[in-house]
Amino acid sequence: MGYNSIAWLPLTAGLTAIGMILSYYAYRRRGLRSALRWAAVSLLPIAAYLTGSIEMFWKIGTAIGDFATGFVFSPVKWAGIAVAGLAVVLYLASGGRERRKAAREARKAARDGRRAEAGQSTAGGGPGSLEAGDATRTLPASRLPEPVSASAKKPAKAGKTAAPADDDMKDIEDILRKRGI
Repeated sequence: MGYNSIAWLPLTAGLTAIGMILSYYAYRRRGLRSALRWAAVSLLPIAAYLTGSIEMFWKIGTAIGDFATGFVFSPVKWAGIAVAGLAVVLYLASGGRERRKAAREARKAARDGRRAEAGQSTAGGGPGSLEAGDATRTLPASRLPEPVSASAKKPAKAGKTAAPADDDMKDIEDILRKRGI
């Protein structure tokens, strides 16, 4: 059966008419939005006929069909698929090794940087000293915490909360209190 042996105009007009009937039922059951979607899809067959796209789709379909029938029974084409698969596997394997190698080198550089930084912190102005530009560096674990002042050691009276030592903490407590936490 060829392209010219099919009466395309009645076929596409019929499909469009059926779609419009279904869009009317969609309007009654689901509303305007659903009906507009059905109407939009229903207009596609007649639009394809009027623009000549049906012939293009027919040619594409026959080309795919011819390729598939020639492909199924041809050992040469199966060998070509195997070679293409091998090429994809080799390509993916090569990219993975490069990423792992780059990640390994980055970890090594970071580890060496931390070791060098640890050596500089002991050689600098003593433990815990921060130089210009080192504001984000962490302090060594050997540093002891600051001693707690005597006023902070006193227990709070029953029924009252202790006054926060910092204005920021007071703001946070006010926010929490407003939210009932």
